[in-house]
Amino acid sequence: MRILANPLVLRAAVVLFCATFAFLLGLICIRALRKSIAEEGDFSADPSPSLETLPLHLYNTVIQQLKQQKHELQVQSQAEQHRARTSENFSQAVLSNLSCGVLVFGTNGLVKTANPAAKAILGFASTTGMGAEDIFRGAVVSSAKPAAADIHADEGSNEPVSLADEISTVLREDSKRREAAAEYETPAGEKRFIAVTISAVPTVDGGLLGVACLINDLSELERIRRQQELQGEISSEMALQLRTSLATISGYAQQLANSRDADLAGQLASDIAHEAAQLDLSIGGFLTAKRAARAAAAGSVG
Repeated sequence: MRILANPLVLRAAVVLFCATFAFLLGLICIRALRKSIAEEGDFSADPSPSLETLPLHLYNTVIQQLKQQKHELQVQSQAEQHRARTSENFSQAVLSNLSCGVLVFGTNGLVKTANPAAKAILGFASTTGMGAEDIFRGAVVSSAKPAAADIHADEGSNEPVSLADEISTVLREDSKRREAAAEYETPAGEKRFIAVTISAVPTVDGGLLGVACLINDLSELERIRRQQELQGEISSEMALQLRTSLATISGYAQQLANSRDADLAGQLASDIAHEAAQLDLSIGGFLTAKRAARAAAAGSVG
C-alpha cells in the first residue's frame, strides 16, 4: 500500500493500464478489419458476368438459335423439293400414258413439252425447240371451231387457214380456245387426219404461259367415214340402176303382154332375161363388196 501511496508509482501503473488497454483495443480492431477484408475478398471471388463475358454468352445463344432456324429451313426446303419432284413425276407419268398427243408451246412460239403420243402421231423423234410452222408444215384446216368471242370475226372468211395460224391466233391474239381438224403428212410421208384442240395456258394473275395442243389421230375414223360416203354414193347409183332396170323390164313385160308376134315375143323375153341377169350381177357384186368392206372394218377394229 505504501508503494501505491507513492505518486510516481501510481502514475506509472495508470500509464501501463492505459497502454495495455489501447494495445488490446488495437488488436481487436485489426482482427475485425482483417475479417472484413477477407469477406470482401471472398465476395469478389464469386463468378459474375462481366462486360466481356456477357456479350459472348449472348452471341452463343443467338448462334444456336440461328442454327436451329437454318435446320428448320433446310427441312422445309427439302420437303418442298420432294413435293415438287413428286408432282413433276406424277405429271410426267400422266402425260406419258395419255393416248392423245400433248404439245405445249411457250410464249416465244417454240415447243417446250411434247409427250410420246404427240411424237408418234406427228412422226418426230423430238419436237423440243421447234415452231408450229416447222411441225405442221402448212397443214390446212378442214374444219375449225373458234372461240365464242371470235365467231363473228371469222364469219364471211372462206380463205384456207393453216394449223400453225390457228395456234398463232391463240398465242398472239389471246384467244381462249379453238378446235381444228386437218390433213397432216408426217416427215416420212404418211398421210394422217388429226383433230387439234388449242387452248391458252393462263397464269395465276391472268397472263399467258403458252398454248397447249391436244392432238388426236382420227385417220381410221376418217377412212371409215370416207368409205361410208363412197358406199352411200355407190348405193345411190345402185338404186338408180335398179330402178332403171326394173323400168326396162316392166316395159318389156308390157310389150310382151300386148304382142301377138311370136318373134317379137321371143326377142322381148330374151331382153327381159338379159336385163334380169345384168341386174342380178350388179346386185351380187354390190353385196359382195359390202360384205368385204364390213369384214375389213371388223378386222381393223379388232
